[in-house]
Amino acid sequence: MAESAGPVDPVVIAQLGRPFGIKGWVWLQVFTRPIDNITRYRDVYLRPQQGEVRAARIEKLSVTPKGVTAKFASVDDRTAVEQLGRAEIVVGRDALPPAGPEEYYWRDLVGCEVVHANGQVLGTVRELMETGANDVLVVQGDRERLIPFLPDDVILNVDMDARRIEVDWDPDF
Repeated sequence: MAESAGPVDPVVIAQLGRPFGIKGWVWLQVFTRPIDNITRYRDVYLRPQQGEVRAARIEKLSVTPKGVTAKFASVDDRTAVEQLGRAEIVVGRDALPPAGPEEYYWRDLVGCEVVHANGQVLGTVRELMETGANDVLVVQGDRERLIPFLPDDVILNVDMDARRIEVDWDPDF
């Protein structure tokens, strides 16, 4: 794996976990949805917690009910996997498929202003959470609010150009 400056606008798609076996396989914590979308990416970058970003190639991927494992080119044993640590797997933004109508990448929603339908500013999206039932906006304003991301019910409008999300959510909740 060669050192590289990495992608210009990096997007984290997974993080390395513990080694799987002795032949260079590693468990992944995958952030793509659905999870098997990770199979779209072969040429990626590894961004370690310390050190240089490196170009990498995923040779093999296994998506099972127990999780996702990967085998990287030139990583042929457990020791080599351990040396990678908990590196993030990143790709350039241009490697992502375009979002469909009324679809959004989480990273694009972070930083958007959240406004109640009555005009009251509730704050800014700090992060999103996956709860199983629905995604949740974590909005930081005068206090933290958790607002379910339910289009046409709670989420009235998302204007990505204005970086603004209009909601119908009790401001006192």
